[in-house]
Amino acid sequence: SVEFSRSNPLRRDYFGEISPVKVVQVLPALEVGGVERGTVDIAKALVEAGHESLVISSGGRLVDQLKSEGSRHIEWDLGKKSLLTFLKFWSFRKWLREERPDIVHVRSRMPAWVVWLAWRGMTKNSRPKFITTLHGMHSVNWYSAIMAKGERVICVSETCKKYLFDNYKVDNPEKVTVIHRGIDENYFYRGFKPSEAWCENFFVEHPDCVDKKLICFPGRITRWKGHLELVKVIEELAKKRTDFRVIIVGSDSKGKFLAELEIAIQAKGLEKFFVFLGTRSDMRELYAISDVSLSLTSTTAESFGRAVVESIAVGTPVVAYAHGAVEETLNACFPEGKVEVNDVQKLSHKVLEVFDNPSLASMPIPKEFTLNCQKQSTLSLYKHLLSIKL
Repeated sequence: SVEFSRSNPLRRDYFGEISPVKVVQVLPALEVGGVERGTVDIAKALVEAGHESLVISSGGRLVDQLKSEGSRHIEWDLGKKSLLTFLKFWSFRKWLREERPDIVHVRSRMPAWVVWLAWRGMTKNSRPKFITTLHGMHSVNWYSAIMAKGERVICVSETCKKYLFDNYKVDNPEKVTVIHRGIDENYFYRGFKPSEAWCENFFVEHPDCVDKKLICFPGRITRWKGHLELVKVIEELAKKRTDFRVIIVGSDSKGKFLAELEIAIQAKGLEKFFVFLGTRSDMRELYAISDVSLSLTSTTAESFGRAVVESIAVGTPVVAYAHGAVEETLNACFPEGKVEVNDVQKLSHKVLEVFDNPSLASMPIPKEFTLNCQKQSTLSLYKHLLSIKL
């Protein structure tokens, strides 16, 4: 067998199936979110395939899970947006020389700058492969341009890929690939039913939801997610029927916009229709008891429609503004749910249509939106990158 080490001259040309590689993923923190979820998923896939997985972050609630699944975690804050953070590239370069990873995979702009500054100061034969993942469509400037500098660049949707090519100079278009964020098809699956105990607890806590049509609105409570647009939709729906409730799943970390949202709801006299649940870990169950899910981003586009895929996977239709990656996702999963951006009346009509036709979401989830595909595609990219000379 061929050993996988920097001292072996074949390292850059051969990916030994039985030889473990060392992959480092770098991100700001390991709290809850799409970036964090993807990091933990790939870390687990690496360990399961017999490789060595390291993750560098400032910490967070997913650290314990990461460790329990076999990865090492190094607490190192490389995500703070500060000029002083840039200077950490010296110590990171020293760490790279000591740790000798085969791949460094960065998923956020500030850590990407630190890693890239450290990486480019190393010789080609001594430095690891450098991969970036573009998780979002950031403001277009020099700071965001770092995400295009990877030896390979992963985009989480075709929408993200288009954003990258439209706004940044990409030295080699062939280095860019799309790997969609995947959902666990063994967890989110058609026909799932919450347990009787779960349902009893939920409806005891929220008795006003009993015998009502339920609209699920998942996502952090922020202006760009479309919560004010939601108020308009509910106002329109309430003109037609009142036997529904909208469950808001998510929180406002800063608290300022939530107050504005509550004032907007009160101004329209719509308080009885809104149920605020805060941050939840039982999204599968919430999708399953809902009659429809909504996505109403209309300004800054979503980079990937994870909630759209999750909802449809358990059989709950999604009605959404056809914008950004949500439109891309609906095209593949549930095109009937698309509505032109800001067309409140059309969207309200579509929701009523779904209420009357609960079996609409019958299309299976394409394999490219599954977790298994995401894992296989990412590890295949690692394998290919280590098998070639750059």
